Amino acid sequence: MRMTDERTTQGGDGRPRSEETPGVYDWPTTIEETSLWPVMSAVGVGLLYVGVATIIIGYGLGYGVNSFVPQWPGFVLFFVGLGLFVSGLLGWLYHAFVYRYWEYGTDIHAQLTLRSTTLLFLITEVATFSAGFTYYFYIRAHPWPRGVIPELLSPVVFVNTVLLVTSSVTVHFAHRALHENDRTRFLRLLGVTVALGAVFLIGQLYEYYEFVVREGYTLSSGLFASAFYGLTGLHGLHVTLGVVLLSIVFVRGWLLEQYSATRMTSISTVSMYWHFVDGVWLFLVTAVYIGASISAP
Repeated sequence: MRMTDERTTQGGDGRPRSEETPGVYDWPTTIEETSLWPVMSAVGVGLLYVGVATIIIGYGLGYGVNSFVPQWPGFVLFFVGLGLFVSGLLGWLYHAFVYRYWEYGTDIHAQLTLRSTTLLFLITEVATFSAGFTYYFYIRAHPWPRGVIPELLSPVVFVNTVLLVTSSVTVHFAHRALHENDRTRFLRLLGVTVALGAVFLIGQLYEYYEFVVREGYTLSSGLFASAFYGLTGLHGLHVTLGVVLLSIVFVRGWLLEQYSATRMTSISTVSMYWHFVDGVWLFLVTAVYIGASISAP
């Protein structure tokens, strides 16, 4: 709790300021106020894990002596925890970046910090995908049995590649339009980017349907199947996250009328992430789809 003796004065920008006598702080003095949103997210994560543990215990002990352990409390805890986690995360982000957006100063240092943090995050993502590709290239060094790999190259892969590359172009020019303060063109191109990403995900789901349902090629169909579904599934999750982030940015720009030529940090960071996702897909298509099709017996 912060204990101060405050006297309100007028700041240089016309906004009220407080003259504060030295007091005791229980948070850094650079932070204006505490927030309960991180606490809510932490509680949600805790309940989520407890729920999963309860489900596993109930499932594992449901056929023996301890059959009295039910599973339904675990599902309740899981979904309650998931709801608290997501709500806390959204509230945290809303009050940090959206609420009173135009009243915040354009702190260049903060903008550079967020972009640098995004770059560091993408470096960790490179490490994550590198682990998957290392596994893939390791099994590629050993011959696999004839006939276990389906026909990977299809019109769906070609269309999806065109969609993702085009989306990278549209988000780039959306970013440029905002630099020129052309909000109409910015929102149109950003909306097209969201639509292209969503169609890509539909195409990937259709590809999975063809492999799993029609051809019976599942995750347990061999080493290559595990690498294929692991890499494409991991990339699909990243595309899904990218579509969600782009949608949030689009809604903020369209409904809340946020962003300008001098206030576009979210656009810069999200576009960095989206270009990274597109680059991974091109490498994935070259190494997995084309590479495996060429070397398959």
